[in-house]
Amino acid sequence: MSETGSRLDAVKAEVIRPLNQTEAKAAMAALKDIGKADPAVARLLAGESPLKDFIVAAFTLSPYLRDTAAVSPSLLARAIGESLEPALERLIGTARNAWRPKDGRTPSENEVMTALRAAKRGLSFLVALADLARIFTAKDTTRWLSAIAEASVAATVDHLLLAAHESGKLKLLDAAEPSKGSGLIVLGMGKLGGRELNYSSDIDIVVFFDAEAGILTDPLDASETYGRMMRRLIRILQERTADGYVFRTDLRLRPDPGSTPLAVSLDAALIYYEGRGQNWERAAFIKARPVAGDIAAGDDFVRLLTPFVFRKYLDYAAIADIHSIKRQIHVHKGHGAIAVKGHDVKLGRGGIREIEFFAQTQQLIAGGRMPPLRARETETALKALAEAKWITPEIAAELTECYWFLRDVEHRIQMVRDEQSHNLPDTDAELKRIAFMLGFADVAGFSARLEEVLRTVERRYARLFEQEVKLSGGDGNLVFTGQQDDPGTLKTLAALGFERPADISRVIRTWHYGRYRATQSVEARERLTELMPALLRAFGESKRADDALLRFDHFLKGLPAGIQLFSLIGNNPALLALIVTIMSSAPRLADIIASKPHVFDGMLDPGLMAELPTRDYLSHRLSTFIGGARAYEELLDRLRIFAAEQRFLIGIRLLTGAISGAEAARAFTHLADLLIEAALKAVVEEIRTAHGIYPGGRVAVMGMGKLGSFELTAGSDVDLILLYDYDSDAMESEGPKPIDSTRYFTRITQRLMAALSAPMAEGVIFEVDLRLRPSGNKGPVATRINAFGKYQRTEAWTWEHMALTRARLVCGDESLVREAGDVIGEVLSAERDVGKIARDVAEMRELIETEKPPRDIWDFKLIPGGLIDIEFIAQYLRLIAPAKGVTADTYGFSTAEALKALGERLTKPGDLGICLEALRLFTELSQIVRLCVDGPFDPKDAPAGLLERVCRAGDCPDIRTLEGEVKRLSKAVREVFRRTVGA
Repeated sequence: MSETGSRLDAVKAEVIRPLNQTEAKAAMAALKDIGKADPAVARLLAGESPLKDFIVAAFTLSPYLRDTAAVSPSLLARAIGESLEPALERLIGTARNAWRPKDGRTPSENEVMTALRAAKRGLSFLVALADLARIFTAKDTTRWLSAIAEASVAATVDHLLLAAHESGKLKLLDAAEPSKGSGLIVLGMGKLGGRELNYSSDIDIVVFFDAEAGILTDPLDASETYGRMMRRLIRILQERTADGYVFRTDLRLRPDPGSTPLAVSLDAALIYYEGRGQNWERAAFIKARPVAGDIAAGDDFVRLLTPFVFRKYLDYAAIADIHSIKRQIHVHKGHGAIAVKGHDVKLGRGGIREIEFFAQTQQLIAGGRMPPLRARETETALKALAEAKWITPEIAAELTECYWFLRDVEHRIQMVRDEQSHNLPDTDAELKRIAFMLGFADVAGFSARLEEVLRTVERRYARLFEQEVKLSGGDGNLVFTGQQDDPGTLKTLAALGFERPADISRVIRTWHYGRYRATQSVEARERLTELMPALLRAFGESKRADDALLRFDHFLKGLPAGIQLFSLIGNNPALLALIVTIMSSAPRLADIIASKPHVFDGMLDPGLMAELPTRDYLSHRLSTFIGGARAYEELLDRLRIFAAEQRFLIGIRLLTGAISGAEAARAFTHLADLLIEAALKAVVEEIRTAHGIYPGGRVAVMGMGKLGSFELTAGSDVDLILLYDYDSDAMESEGPKPIDSTRYFTRITQRLMAALSAPMAEGVIFEVDLRLRPSGNKGPVATRINAFGKYQRTEAWTWEHMALTRARLVCGDESLVREAGDVIGEVLSAERDVGKIARDVAEMRELIETEKPPRDIWDFKLIPGGLIDIEFIAQYLRLIAPAKGVTADTYGFSTAEALKALGERLTKPGDLGICLEALRLFTELSQIVRLCVDGPFDPKDAPAGLLERVCRAGDCPDIRTLEGEVKRLSKAVREVFRRTVGA
């Protein structure tokens, strides 16, 4: 501060000049009006003095000062009649004590607001005049403005604590000192923390509380109580009233401001900074200083944060991160070349922020090992860096001089109309105002000096960052720190192939904030940062890169941890390519790994693509996985987990081309067989535990449709029939709760259905369809073997015999499996009326076509000449074979195998080849589409990766060619159907 007792009448002649004569006359008129109300001002105007000339000039240059004097004449009288420092100290005291009870009465919130505004207005007026008069330096100005801000915040906090105490929300240790021992910590950040405020600064504060400090009536209400208190604090300080405002107040520097309350608990804050704090937050905390609330607790908290802010090792990695913040500020506020008109002296090139970052970056790098570098004030930090020989004394002196010159310019800009601006005017007339306020004779002299300062700062700042390592190698900027977009990064993302770079940047910043469990640890974020260039290149090369990366974001959100994944991707380009393939081609698979991240674990198996998912392969893994299950529900949960993981891994092999559609169908079916068998064993054991063994009881499960013919897809449900038999002499089961045969085997069936298809936390094993049992939905859910045989021999319709051609016993008692197989063989060996079968099959196909017409050409199952036509041809041939003298046991055959076994002898030359070619294509496409998307396939909406994959599967260069191929083959198959079935 300046010497105690400084007076405004010590101003030197012509320290500033009036803007022009017109403005000078207007200023004199305003002063005369003020003089009518105040004798001191009248006396000043009656004579001639440097003080009178100064006041007139000041009022021409600053409409704000002139208006303030007009509203509060006593302020001008105080300015010209009192020593400055004592007057300012009194104003600060008024602000600091605004909360105190007077005459036994606690002041109201409005009274506190009025007192604070009057004190701030008075101090700003006096300081501005002293500043213009060159009685105060820029450093003095910032100190006084910071002092009134600190006093205002502290008084407001005391007022709010006392109000809460009086309302019963809190119980203060001492109502005469509300903040003492309260555990409520208010840290001043930025310029407030460094005692470097300007006239129109926001004040940045961060508020923490100790819920265990003992003043809360209910510690569980801490966040709500203190959050409500902070909302009132903001209102008290920044709401505009007839008296103006005190300070705009910003709390966005708290931990993760998008998802935390206005006041954060100490424990939560320490956990956040220890695990998720970022370099830009470290830079912000260099200036952190307790300004209100429990100062002792605040000092302790700042000490606890020291290891986070200042690391023990030389932290060169921080330098690029801090520089990226600077670039983000450029894009947020605008950052052109050095100029005078319109230049932002705070954020523009060569501006105040570059000096601050010049100091802060080096403080972060070396402050852990050199405590003297941990200074809050910019000037002190530059001096400390010079003393530590990080910079030369000449650079420190040069930048200090530049810093205070630019702060002077900033003050003058804001002093004109009390506006929160850092931009110089765009016109010569207004630039002249700034030049005169700074004591320059003309705009040219001011402009020359300003450009000299800006270029000096820019040169020093640029040299500091010359060695910056680009985080993205040759790709350009890829930095995602801070709260705003880096312009270079947006250009890089666009060049990589992203259509919405700002959205992608925002998503990636979310990862770096540690809002997902996978990115909460420092190590995970470091690995992710290293991986980012390769990750974005890989996603950028896929079509619709934005959608693919957003699916990856959804996946990351569900991951329990990320270090292993990021490390593996970083060292395994094939795994990264696989992830990109999933995200760009298969929304259904992407959703699965997002909702069930455990399925991803199997992808980490290096032998995944090399090993085919045969029955033996799957059986071995299943027995290992469920071997440790002790309880029934635990076993079912393990089956659900295994089902999801293995379906996913079979799908991955299909998606990447490691297996064909037909191989995937067989693998999905082997998986279903094993899961149904394991579930049946568990269910039978449960029923036996509850009701005992049923004498002679036997159970078998028969698979129908695609399950029976080894043609399941990723999204298939399973068609089942449960068959049973028992000793006819037995009336009930032998157990603690005996039941009759119908209930016994019905319960087995119902429990099996529930085990397979009940929706649980781990999902379902399979959706189950029982409609193919004898008599359909009207019949019993379980069928005794003799009833099944009788029904098939005497009552079943042609379409049920068609279904029987794909029936296969999946699991159960071996003797019953053989017996059921014999029934199937016997029924299918019967000679039938070929004409009737042909009419029934044709009628069935026509009925399906009428009731369930295809959506479009991509509905491979239902289109004329599609999969149903091919399946019907195979089933028709199997039913007429005995009558045609053809012996062929097609039990357990796929549709293709059945066609090969029957087609050469029962179809016209060439027809078999057409059916097999179409079946291969339609199967391949169906498998891929069912794997990748839920619902119908529409090329207009399909992911680009999926279009590419289906074209590759069809050996076609593009989707239009593939569509033509589907139409050609389906038309040919329909002709084969007509020739074969006679429709």
